[in-house]
Amino acid sequence: MYISVVVPVYNEEDNIRLLHEGLAPVLSGMNVPYEMLFVDDGSSDGTRDELRYVARQDPHVKVVELRRNYGQTAAMDAGLRHATGEIIVTMDGDLQNDPADIPMMVAKIEEGYDLVHGWRKNRQDTFINRKLPSMIANGLISRVTKFPVHDLGCTLKAIRKEIAQELKLYGEMHRFIPILARWHGARTAEVVTRHHARRFGKTKYGIGRTFRVILDLLTVKYLIQYMTSPMKLFGGIGLGCLAGGFLSGAATLGLKLFGGMDMTGNPLLYLSLFSTMVALQFIFLGMLGEVSARIYFESQDRRSYAVRELVNFAETSESKNESRTRAA
Repeated sequence: MYISVVVPVYNEEDNIRLLHEGLAPVLSGMNVPYEMLFVDDGSSDGTRDELRYVARQDPHVKVVELRRNYGQTAAMDAGLRHATGEIIVTMDGDLQNDPADIPMMVAKIEEGYDLVHGWRKNRQDTFINRKLPSMIANGLISRVTKFPVHDLGCTLKAIRKEIAQELKLYGEMHRFIPILARWHGARTAEVVTRHHARRFGKTKYGIGRTFRVILDLLTVKYLIQYMTSPMKLFGGIGLGCLAGGFLSGAATLGLKLFGGMDMTGNPLLYLSLFSTMVALQFIFLGMLGEVSARIYFESQDRRSYAVRELVNFAETSESKNESRTRAA
């Protein structure tokens, strides 16, 4: 299998056949083995029946039915885990992404990129409940993560399989896929893609999702910057609190010696004690984080780095196994 198209869907019964009709000629025209993998995220309308209908009509269609509605991130993760293609394309099931962009994105992957993500430059959505939350989220995420991107919310992406299966997605982290992929050493590129207005159904997202994205942003920031060395974060905060406690203590002592102020009634004394206790807690939290990180990496025999390729190395048993796996 060369291309897997992963489509998470939830209550999109009116869009399933039209999406299949749009995907089939594009993928068959690429003259490569392909599959269309639809993930039903616990739909409560007729989406399940529509998916089974197109699966009976087209052997390229595969369906993953989740037991209940887990959310787009979980559905996306399930699709990535079950996809078998060398290149995995993800897209929405609401007909707003254009299947005609898929060959262009796959060609970009074949240029040497590991992940290509779309930019809905001319987005056909309402401003208040779709464009505005997206603008806020994209601006905040780009500033915090230092990842230059225009549209992290665009589901249309093309990813090499080995990168996709290294990703661990939780919460609302499907929108952070390009950032998480780059953390794994992926070469990424952004391309302008077409976008259409929704024809059937209604959007499942609104401005309230922005607040959940902020919480996940904190998690992603921690993962990409402090995962392997938590002491840099917690120890740094602890040292800052310790410095504040020292300054407060020095000020308290100075006011006692040169101003005659009673130390026991001076609020700076209590600030000094409180800051010192908080500093010790953060430092100990950093130590626990360091131990946890080592347990995580060592118990699973994981490394804090990823090797892209070995050149002029003798073939080991591990590389032989990898070669057999690729050949299979």
